[in-house]
Amino acid sequence: MKAVVLEAKKLRVRNKPRPVPSAEEALIQVHLAGICNTDLELVRGYMDFEGILGHEFVGIVLESQDNKWAGKRVVGEINLVCGRCVLCLSGESRHCPHRSVLGISGKDGVFAPFVTLPVENLHILPDSIEDREAVFIEPLAAALRILEQVHVREKDRVLILGDGKLGLLIAQVLRTRTDKVFCIGRHPPNLKILRKRGIETLMRLPDKKSRYDLIVEATGQREGLETALNFVKPSGTVVLKSTYAGKACLNFSQVVVDEIRLVGSRCGPFPPAISLLEKKAVEVKEMIDGTFSLEEAEKAFAEAQKPGVLKILLIP
Repeated sequence: MKAVVLEAKKLRVRNKPRPVPSAEEALIQVHLAGICNTDLELVRGYMDFEGILGHEFVGIVLESQDNKWAGKRVVGEINLVCGRCVLCLSGESRHCPHRSVLGISGKDGVFAPFVTLPVENLHILPDSIEDREAVFIEPLAAALRILEQVHVREKDRVLILGDGKLGLLIAQVLRTRTDKVFCIGRHPPNLKILRKRGIETLMRLPDKKSRYDLIVEATGQREGLETALNFVKPSGTVVLKSTYAGKACLNFSQVVVDEIRLVGSRCGPFPPAISLLEKKAVEVKEMIDGTFSLEEAEKAFAEAQKPGVLKILLIP
């Protein structure tokens, strides 16, 4: 099969063997896949990953030892865990020290016609969710993870830094808890998506006197955390969503003096993400800026890196 492979920080379309599922896995035919910022950072050296890229997808189960999955349209969680360690047994399997991560660490991804995943990672989709919506379930789940980690009150003032794909999803998710949600970005078309849903947007940093109970850093830039600390209230919370190649330098004295809570936030729950899309409570299709074939992967990645471009999709 043809696949989008990362080798020595170079993106190539190569012939790869069709994967063979183990007894616990399903073979899935990928219908549609999405390029996200993590994929772009992997190409820049994040995680030192080599293999088939991609972790956002929707597809059909072709083979499984459990017949209930055959022919089902599914999405899949990206962490492949041992199920036996202390963290797995305590409900924190996303942090399993033995895990591999689909298209990110130790497991070939979905930028290919076929992929295997454990059936325990799969979620069946209702017919009311289109494929073009379903590819957003993984990042939407990541946005919902914030609500598992932070108690967002109706009176809280919330600022999202970044108007990329994840920032737009986070703003919509947090708007379900408080109407005092603000998103700052640099791209008017992106911010327009939020304004149509009643979310306030900013094109430049607020007045330095402005302070927020919760700030979500989703810029994808090393400077994002420093910016967040300039606007969070004492005893407030900063949620970190950006991943990038390289390291950031920061003076943490302010974190100590102002007793700021820093929360790293990663993968989240799929069922509520599916529910939000089924209810049409979150707008995602307006975020699609292009669709490319697998053979056009290099062109697709170049497009995805352009400022202001949101979701780029691949058809295997």
